[in-house]
Amino acid sequence: MSSETETPTRRRLFVFLPLLIFVGLAGLFLAQLLSGRDISEVPSALIGLPAPRTNLPPLDGLNLPGLDSSQFAGKVTLVNVFASWCAPCREEHPVLLALAQDKRFVMAALNYKDQPENARRFLGDLGNPFQAIGVDEAGRTAIDWGVYGVPETFVIGKDGKIAYKHVGPLTAESARDLLLPQIEKALAAPG
Repeated sequence: MSSETETPTRRRLFVFLPLLIFVGLAGLFLAQLLSGRDISEVPSALIGLPAPRTNLPPLDGLNLPGLDSSQFAGKVTLVNVFASWCAPCREEHPVLLALAQDKRFVMAALNYKDQPENARRFLGDLGNPFQAIGVDEAGRTAIDWGVYGVPETFVIGKDGKIAYKHVGPLTAESARDLLLPQIEKALAAPG
């Protein structure tokens, strides 16, 4: 008789278990939404630390130097990680061109896992905002920089330390509201 009463109890448990799991997950997601935290912001463990030692070769066919972290000292540098195969990189490119008009900082790039001819065509078609472009053919240097994906943009202070990291494509709004205040802060900091 006890096995007959256990079976309906077990069935009820199996019926309600997915509902309980769903309610638990829904509560967790709701708590995240109501927390006010920007879930699109990916923290970087490298903020405040020296930029990784980098010495990447230049992009062939362009008369620009490669990406060399020893060149960061004494000036504010924006390092943009891009690739020609990256659709969001194409979307953010007009913002980078506009930022390049400000000569108070250097704009450099890390070309990530790209074919040189494709990268040259990308920059030829859209314009080149960069003063230096290093080629990271294997993607190893991007790992050292803590890159999650392309595009990403770093602000390097005059002290050679990473002051800010923006994950994802820059928009006019994110450049104005997030990136430019970080650049201003880096420019005002002692070298």
